[in-house]
Amino acid sequence: MSEDLKKIYAMVKRYNKHGVVVKDDTLQSIEFRIKAADIPEVRPMTGEEIKAVRQHWKLSQSVLARTTGMSVESVSKWERGESKPNKAVLRIINMISDNGPEIFMR
Repeated sequence: MSEDLKKIYAMVKRYNKHGVVVKDDTLQSIEFRIKAADIPEVRPMTGEEIKAVRQHWKLSQSVLARTTGMSVESVSKWERGESKPNKAVLRIINMISDNGPEIFMR
């Protein structure tokens, strides 16, 4: 979050605390938008990069397929460059790349 957003948010929280101007639902909406602004863009990945992430974390195609909710055939096609995962799946692979597969384990 930028310093300007932090200052605005702090001001809005103070106003809310004192019952001035800002309603609770408005504060929640602002909080959501601030948090959403911190979500990184989905990084595109080539098939080779997807395979490298999978191998780095010692995941089989089957485990990556299960984690992304896709089929083993889909994972294989991505890695061969025959198709590309959608942005939702790419976000999952980005998260695995950055944090490891443990983020999806309970």
